[in-house]
Amino acid sequence: MNDKIWNVSEVNAVVRELLENSMMPFWLRGEIGTLSIQRSGHVYITLKDQRSQVRGVFFSGANVMKRLRLGIGSEVEVFGQLTVYEVRGEYQFSVRSIRPVGFGDLQRRFEELKKRLSAEGLFDSDRKKTIPLLPRCVGVITSPDGAAIRDFLQIAQRRFPGLPVRIYPAPVQGADAAAKLVKGIEFFNRTGCADVLVLTRGGGSMEDLWPFNEEILVRAVAASAIPVISAIGHEIDFTLCDFVSDLRAPTPSAAAELVAANREELQQRLSRIEKDLFSGVTTLRQDLRHRLEKAANSFVFREPIHMVRQKQQQLDEFDGNMRAAIHQTAHEAERRYATVDTRLQMLSPRNLLREKLTTVNQAQERLAIYAQRASTAFKSRLEHTQYALENLDPSRVLQRGYAIVSHQNNIITDPADIPSDAILDIRLAHGKISAKKIN
Repeated sequence: MNDKIWNVSEVNAVVRELLENSMMPFWLRGEIGTLSIQRSGHVYITLKDQRSQVRGVFFSGANVMKRLRLGIGSEVEVFGQLTVYEVRGEYQFSVRSIRPVGFGDLQRRFEELKKRLSAEGLFDSDRKKTIPLLPRCVGVITSPDGAAIRDFLQIAQRRFPGLPVRIYPAPVQGADAAAKLVKGIEFFNRTGCADVLVLTRGGGSMEDLWPFNEEILVRAVAASAIPVISAIGHEIDFTLCDFVSDLRAPTPSAAAELVAANREELQQRLSRIEKDLFSGVTTLRQDLRHRLEKAANSFVFREPIHMVRQKQQQLDEFDGNMRAAIHQTAHEAERRYATVDTRLQMLSPRNLLREKLTTVNQAQERLAIYAQRASTAFKSRLEHTQYALENLDPSRVLQRGYAIVSHQNNIITDPADIPSDAILDIRLAHGKISAKKIN
């Protein structure tokens, strides 16, 4: 029987495959026991608890470790999976993400409060106040023992020597820090002894900076009538006070540069403005002098009577033109009057009545002629009709010797229509006779 003989590399590869395939990625909590950050940016740590420890590697994690300010002794939560470093045959935890213990809960609270306050409009840009260019006094709310106030004062005095700065001492971390920072904002708003407020502290972990995420402090910054500059932590740190403040400075030093204008630059600007004003006034004065000299040398001032005579001549021209215009207007009005009078004469009711009477008389004459003609024609037609009727009168026919034979009031025109033994009525011109048909 031939048994397979394994080499070390094969064993380590199989163990690595079994280990990685048997456990899904998970979260692991521990304290950083050792820490090594390489020039490549990779981080090698040892995580431990009270009884055990495990090696870990965080590839390209140097910037994250610095940003979170993690070091030996920091309690962290890491997400990743177990793997095997085959070269040494050691298993280790490959870190994909790392956070301080409690960071997840703080981050969740941060995001929830940020979302709620943003919905209320506390972060809107249109509610932010303008930072004064030259404040008469700057109010700083911070710890008087911290490095932040020293950096602020150093730069402020260097940029603008003698700038008044009033410091309200307050703790910048801890359970009661937010309430005392609020009192500082209320103090300056109540006394009105500052034109701009600076809320500042140095860097720290999220837990250290948490007072600046407390709702009471955020609302106090939003309610401040005095503009507020937020200069909390380092440039990579963000708190809710940064979003609600009127201006965010990445560091306390940057805040000092924002509120303390550079005195030398201001003096230079004032000097340039002074020179520009002097130059402008000089140019204006020269221009006015030139205009005055030109006016003084003009013909008007040398011969003023000439201007008077010119105006008199213009008045004469205006008078002549006006008279001509009046005459022309009067002539046109007279012509229009004559035209209108003629039209009115033509439209006079008397003339119209005379025309209508003439028309009526003519119509009467025509009517009489038409009536006479109609009467004559009617009389002629009547006579003709009467003559025709007389010719059609049966009595006229009977007078010429004719007779009308009837039977029972029926006119007989055919002997065949007479019944046998019928009594016939015979009407003559003068009287009637009866006769009997004889077959």
